[in-house]
Amino acid sequence: MTTAVVICPGRGTYGKAELGYLGRHFPDRALLAGFDARRTALGQETLSALDGASAYSVARHTRGDNASGLIYAATLGDFRSLRGVDVVAVTGNSMGWYSALACAGALSAEAGFDLVNTMGTLMQDRLIGGQVIYPFVGEDWQTDPARKAELLGIVVEIGTRSGHALALSIDLGGMLVLAGNEAGLAAFEAAVPQLQGRFPMRLANHAAFHTALQAPIAAEGRARLEPDLFAQPKAPLIDGRGAIWWPGATDPAALWDYTLGHQVTEPYDFTRAIAIAAREFAPDLFIIPGPGTTLGGAVAQSLILADWRHMHSKTDFQTLQTATPLLVSMAMDDQRATVT
Repeated sequence: MTTAVVICPGRGTYGKAELGYLGRHFPDRALLAGFDARRTALGQETLSALDGASAYSVARHTRGDNASGLIYAATLGDFRSLRGVDVVAVTGNSMGWYSALACAGALSAEAGFDLVNTMGTLMQDRLIGGQVIYPFVGEDWQTDPARKAELLGIVVEIGTRSGHALALSIDLGGMLVLAGNEAGLAAFEAAVPQLQGRFPMRLANHAAFHTALQAPIAAEGRARLEPDLFAQPKAPLIDGRGAIWWPGATDPAALWDYTLGHQVTEPYDFTRAIAIAAREFAPDLFIIPGPGTTLGGAVAQSLILADWRHMHSKTDFQTLQTATPLLVSMAMDDQRATVT
């Protein structure tokens, strides 16, 4: 059977093109109704109403308290739709770690939803800081460690200025996701050249995830979400440090501690998580559930950075992907059909 590592997407992946994704793909109407009932009890708009809206709204659909639940449900639904593949490990990007916990069985579907909805709501209510994304590789995706070091040096320098907060949030393939306060973000935007007509790019309704600025959110999450929500995973989990949580050898309390501690307040090394997934599990496929297709580039770039299958550029990846597909994006109907 084809082996696969599943990579769960994070915030920013439910966009205009994804409107109606749950209606088209979610396989368990009763489970979705249960998620809706949980949100109704909290006075929140249901996922079904958000997903079934007549038009997409950045203000409405990218809010943390709405986007997190939509993304989680889309990812979990796609994971449960997989057929004919042996999932050998699960990982995710940023908020995708929460989805990965449920996909791997360390959280029930309902507990995973409560985790995502609670943390998304807390972050939206506080909205501490923001995020900006900037590439350190060119459009050929060839590695450039000197440029990455130069950019991180700029980040460190800005972060030392009075009144400025800026730090690495996510190491995302060939991109750096940076987080900080307004002064820190604005200083970085002024310090680097504009690239490709869109970078540096501010991320709408994103807080300063994975930095010390989120310490109050981590503390509140720990107060609201009990350790007994967590259990042994049924599949290996690769976290944002590249550490592996093995079935039968995981301390659920430690998993809770990481998820509502380090994962919230320290940088998330997605690039390393993908490198570990490739080297430790050597899957036939890397599968990205929906929603959205934006994570594919970061996965491919991470594999190039890991020298996986001797890929060194975008052309190398495209050549390999055409000859023997190694990356499946479930949000693309033709690719989805190969794993469902």
